[in-house]
Amino acid sequence: MMAKIKASLLSLRDLFATAWWIFLIVGIGFVVAYQFVKPAPPKKIVMTTGAESGAYYLFAQRYAALLAKNGITLEVLPSAGSLQNIERLQNNEAQVGFVQGGVIPPKEDPDEEDTSGLLSLGSLFYEPVWVFYRGHKALERLTDLQGKRIAIGQEGSGVRQLAQQLLAANDIAPGRNLVPLAGLTAAEELQQGRIDAAFIIAAENAPVVQVLLRSPGLKVMSFSQAAAYQRRFPFLTKLTFPHGVADLERDFPPEDIKLLAPTANLIIRDDLHPALQTLLLQALSDVHGKSGFFQDAGEFPSYKDQMLPLSPDAARYFKSGSPFLQRYLPFWLAVLADRLIVLLVPIIALLIPLLKIAPALYSWRVRAKVFRCYGELKFLEDDLKHHFAASKLDDYRDRLDALEDAASQLHVPLAFSDLVYTLREHVNLVRQTLLKLEKTV
Repeated sequence: MMAKIKASLLSLRDLFATAWWIFLIVGIGFVVAYQFVKPAPPKKIVMTTGAESGAYYLFAQRYAALLAKNGITLEVLPSAGSLQNIERLQNNEAQVGFVQGGVIPPKEDPDEEDTSGLLSLGSLFYEPVWVFYRGHKALERLTDLQGKRIAIGQEGSGVRQLAQQLLAANDIAPGRNLVPLAGLTAAEELQQGRIDAAFIIAAENAPVVQVLLRSPGLKVMSFSQAAAYQRRFPFLTKLTFPHGVADLERDFPPEDIKLLAPTANLIIRDDLHPALQTLLLQALSDVHGKSGFFQDAGEFPSYKDQMLPLSPDAARYFKSGSPFLQRYLPFWLAVLADRLIVLLVPIIALLIPLLKIAPALYSWRVRAKVFRCYGELKFLEDDLKHHFAASKLDDYRDRLDALEDAASQLHVPLAFSDLVYTLREHVNLVRQTLLKLEKTV
């Protein structure tokens, strides 16, 4: 039993001695491949949104529910608006955030390298610019608001920045009549008559929009110059709020209303894990992919506002959909399989040719032990045939005995044992030759 174990250990030693360089090459390949394996995605993402009463915050809550099904926690942080969201992203206080179109001005040189460290996951929905006002007279131009008290949003918000841009284009200068109110607070002030108009930038289903649409005595401005604004501000899109779509019974609005709209965009830090980007994009498609007042089914998410470069993972998603593995496997399993593929494919590519060579090398190594003995035997046989001397008989016998001992002590796999027996037969043949030569002396 011990002999068998010893023979097995010796065979393993021979195998390792033959294939050590294969293990070395594969080990180097493993180390190199590991450099391209991204770490596992974190279990938590922080998203900065907007006011708790706004659409951004409500949409983020829906994303959180979808991500939770895949074991990812989405922490939702309310904020003052797009400008604060950008600041949080750049300070690494959040990894994902909503940013209103037009807040980040486009680069003058499209070929200039972006150094912000931020990427876009695409546009999610139109955010109409609603200008609600009090009064019986229909207003169609922002110049009609000259001298009136207007709520333009709080500091740090995207609505304030856009409202100031639009008002400045109509020569309405900043002043005490432009008040920093936003959302439901602005709606309440407008309902109570303490302000004359309010800029609201939100989706049609946002609570503040629904409240104001149903408030008696309030109207929505229809931008008669919508096409001109679209040319002056390329990030704006001209939309139509159809006659009667808000309330068929009240027939509101009583006619089509022309609106302007930037898009809401989801911005990420460029170091956000690719698997989480894809998971977010799947959630965005579920939430925003349906038709609505202003969009067709499948129109969003898409890359409409090019204020920041599009994430490469988002570009692949828009072109081909979810990665193959994530279509059929649970998220955690798809991520694990994807990491293993990146690691194993180059290693397998190395192993296939190496394993084809290894058996031949192993066979050569085992045979080499036997062939070394044959070399000694052949040298002795030639010595007997051509340089035999009676005085060296003892030396000849010692050399034959040593070769026979070496042959009997050779440890080779069972498949090669015939080589050992043949060697011992050949040693005996040479011994017979030596015996014949002794008789002639």
